[in-house]
Parts: sequence; C-alpha cells; structure tokens
Amino acid sequence: MDQFSRRVAVVTGAASGIGLALARRLGAEGMRVVLADIEAGPLERAAKQLAASGVETLAVRTDVSRADDVDALARRTFDAFGAVHLVCNNAGVFVGGNSWEVSIADWQWVLGVNFWGVVHGLRSFVPLLLAHGEEAHIVNTASMAGLVSLPFTAPYCVSKHAVVALSESLYHEMALRGSKLGVSVLCPEVVATQIGACARNRPPGAASPPAAETPEQALVRAALEKSIERGIPPDTIADRVLRAVRERRFYVLAEDDWRRAAELRCDDVRQARNPSFAPPQG
Repeated sequence: MDQFSRRVAVVTGAASGIGLALARRLGAEGMRVVLADIEAGPLERAAKQLAASGVETLAVRTDVSRADDVDALARRTFDAFGAVHLVCNNAGVFVGGNSWEVSIADWQWVLGVNFWGVVHGLRSFVPLLLAHGEEAHIVNTASMAGLVSLPFTAPYCVSKHAVVALSESLYHEMALRGSKLGVSVLCPEVVATQIGACARNRPPGAASPPAAETPEQALVRAALEKSIERGIPPDTIADRVLRAVRERRFYVLAEDDWRRAAELRCDDVRQARNPSFAPPQG
C-alpha cells in the first residue's frame, strides 16, 4: 500500500504511546485518522491535537476486549468516512509475576486486550476491507516478546505469541486468495510508553482482588521501569510501520539484542534443545 492521502486509518490504543505516534505519522501522510482508546480524556486530547495540525480525525472510545465496542468502532468509521484502508490493532496491556500465581482476572484482562482485541479487530474490519476491493493493510501489534519467552511475563508473552500466530495465518489466507489486503505484525523492543502504568485502564470487572506485590512482580516492575526510561521513541516505531506498509512487508522487528534473542530461540527449536536463557539487554 503506497497511497495514503485522503485514505482512512483506524488506530486502537491511540491516546498515547505507539498508537498516538502512529496516528500522527499517518495523519502527516494525509490520511484521515480514527483514534480508538479506552481512556476518554486522553483520547479527546489526542484527537484535538491531531485536528489542530490539520488532520481530519474521529475519536471513538473503545474497549477492544469487547466485540460490540469494536463493531461499533467499525460502524462509526464507515458512517463518518465511508471506507477504511489501514487498521492498526495496537492496544496492549501488561501484567507480570509467576505464571501459576497470576490471577484469573489478570490472565483474562491481558488476553482480552492483547489477543482478543486483535481478533475483534479482524472480525469487524477485514470483511469491510475485502468488500471495497481497494489496496488496504492490517497492522497487528505484537512484541519481540511474541518471538522470545521470558520468565515472570507469561500472560504478556502468551498474548503476543498468539498475535504473531494469528497474523501469520491471516497473511497466508490473504496470499492464497490473491487479496490486495496486506498484513504486517509489529514486534517492537522496549518502547518509551506508559505500558508500565496500564493498570489505570482496567475496567471494574477486570480488577483483581488487592494483593501484596510478589518478589517476582517487583523484579519485573523495576526492570520494566528501567527499560522504559531508555526505551526507543514511539515515533521510531511509527516510521518502521509506515515503511513496512509501503513495502507490504510482514515482519516489523527490533534489532540488536532482541533480534539475536529471537534467533537463539529459533536455534533452540531447530536443534530440539532446552530453551536458552539469554535475556536481551535493551
């Protein structure tokens, strides 16, 4: 997909971080941008910011873990603009801890947003993208944690591995039908976002009972905070995504230690050896 001007993009998780960077970058290409996020206040501020820079925008408060919300997002998009050409299923959350100690509510919340949010996005938008027959593209945000498994991050890693697998299946399905719909899976390294504070976005029904922080959770929280401090800018990720969409390139990957860690995991699988523990430093 190399024509962007006056075309329509939908970005979830668009009120901050990677989502907001994507919305800005796509708006700068002349796209009309629909911003979706569960945080109403920041969402409205982001939409006003883009509109002030000349981008035609629509803000739709959306809980991507709810199929009805994503269906409503698709309807609002078509009511406003009559079409959609680029969908970025980007919303994401994080929970850490020992895999067997993570609460059911935490598992459901992380999978609900990170994995089911993408499923809902595909179910709501792919039929519409195929129906108009124009060149279009889907970008699903996974993570390098979708290619590398680390301790104390099981819900997040599981959800992101699932997004990679789902995206690969979708890519093959589009290729087999000769579709003009391209597919990319975004696997960034640690990015300077607010994901460490994502608990602020938990709906009341997704809350866990209060519990003391475990040593493993404290370890992950400290590591995440430290990593985010030196994380790469979201604008860098947005630039990577735009290049991949232009090139119809599927894998949008990190570099350096994260890429090497993913290659090491592939070697473990190829050689049927036990998983290596070599966590990326960045």
